[in-house]
Amino acid sequence: MMVESQNLQGVRMFFANTWRSFGQMLRQQWFGLSLAALLALFVLGPMLNVFLWAFTERWRYPDLLPTEWGLRFWPDTFARADVTQGFVTSLTVSTVVTFLSAVICLPAAYAFARMELRGRTPLMLSFLATNAFPRFGLYVTIAVIFFRLQLVGTVYGVILIQLVNTLLFMVWIPTAAFQGVDRSLEEAALDVGASPVRVFVQITLPMIMPALSAALLLTFVGTFYETQGALLIGVPNVRTLPVVMIALINNQVVVQYGAILSVVLWVPSLILLVFSQRVLRGGTLAAGFGL
Repeated sequence: MMVESQNLQGVRMFFANTWRSFGQMLRQQWFGLSLAALLALFVLGPMLNVFLWAFTERWRYPDLLPTEWGLRFWPDTFARADVTQGFVTSLTVSTVVTFLSAVICLPAAYAFARMELRGRTPLMLSFLATNAFPRFGLYVTIAVIFFRLQLVGTVYGVILIQLVNTLLFMVWIPTAAFQGVDRSLEEAALDVGASPVRVFVQITLPMIMPALSAALLLTFVGTFYETQGALLIGVPNVRTLPVVMIALINNQVVVQYGAILSVVLWVPSLILLVFSQRVLRGGTLAAGFGL
């Protein structure tokens, strides 16, 4: 009986000390915790609202939470012809843009990493031009040129405008990867009679493959979810899935349609970006610049 009383007293003391420590932490760090909570509210609040609408069948003001939950709108969303066509268009454009970007940018990245080029620094900085200026203003200027070339409203025009967004990832990240390869391994393989092509395929390429995969994934994801260029150049004939989602949200036909598409678009991008983050390091882009 005495042992049980001592154990109960020990548990009470543990919870009392824990609560006291928690209260002391709140008193000492209340300002920082308040800012963190406020930031989480602004960042996670809209995302939480989207997730709620995606699984809601009825939600009316002034209820704080949905009154009816369900998946009734999910099959309706994917049965829409514009959603299906938008997904096919986004997948096609993203695949083509990623392939063309690799063909164009990888040789340039190899040259930046391995060759002594005059004006290398200005050239590397030039790939930041699309991010240094307001993106929409740049797209409007390009749209004027595309209109004269009859590329507005065509798949080719959307592919070309999407290529502008891929230069940063597909040049800087592979450049850093090529610079990180141990040149002594390549030289040793050449000394024993391996051809330059065999050295590149069996030694260089496997060593840069993680960073190269991350660059390709980031390029694909960025192209798949890019909206401004596709909206300005593609409509009305070419409508990618993000453009379809914007139309659904703005028209407010059914709120759940836009929310479901947002969730569907968010989950794959999160998975791919987490993979890329595990492969890349914070100094990867700086390394591509030679820092």
